[in-house]
Amino acid sequence: MFQFPEQTAVNRVLPKTKIYDKARPTKAVRDLFVAEVEQIVWKHKLSPDTLRLSPADGIQEIQLFEITLKRQDISLRVLETIDRAIPYPVFYRLCRENRVQHAAAYKRPAQDGSAKWVIGEYYRTPWVQADTAPRPPLPLALDLKILYDQMLRTFIGVPAREGEQLPDLVEREYGIRQLQRQLKQLESKLRAEKQFNRKVAINTEIRGLHVELIRLRE
Repeated sequence: MFQFPEQTAVNRVLPKTKIYDKARPTKAVRDLFVAEVEQIVWKHKLSPDTLRLSPADGIQEIQLFEITLKRQDISLRVLETIDRAIPYPVFYRLCRENRVQHAAAYKRPAQDGSAKWVIGEYYRTPWVQADTAPRPPLPLALDLKILYDQMLRTFIGVPAREGEQLPDLVEREYGIRQLQRQLKQLESKLRAEKQFNRKVAINTEIRGLHVELIRLRE
């Protein structure tokens, strides 16, 4: 993921019961934790004490958790439960049989004055061998909010437009995801369609979505 300064290291096992106490997950979600998660380790804390960066816009700290998996993947409901329990942005290092994947959601304080956090879409890197995973230095930043923005941008597979703010980039990337889902559904529908007139109409709709997709990607 990144090269974290030594002073940010925590290296403390986080019991699943601590997550349960904070997030109050359903039995079905607790069963997912048991089936999928071997161990959660709080690896790093990025904060004013560890990085000498000031809080900004509600970002007081940034956490890195390392999760050792029992299976080849982890359910989003597990990550969402952890994020609901932790009142800070969290980056995840997922480990399974010498392979790693990194994940994070766009997470921000609610604007209603409460202590709640809004959790958006999750972004994941491809699975790679642990010993070949790139580890660039932490981005340069003037405060923790800027650091968080810069870190999360590396997870988003859509290049930012010049001067594009993170919320706008996240919204545009989400629009691309939605269009891709619609295209997949329409292409499946086209393959199953027998009537010529319906095929023409579906093709027209597909072309329109491709045009919109190109616009969002530019």
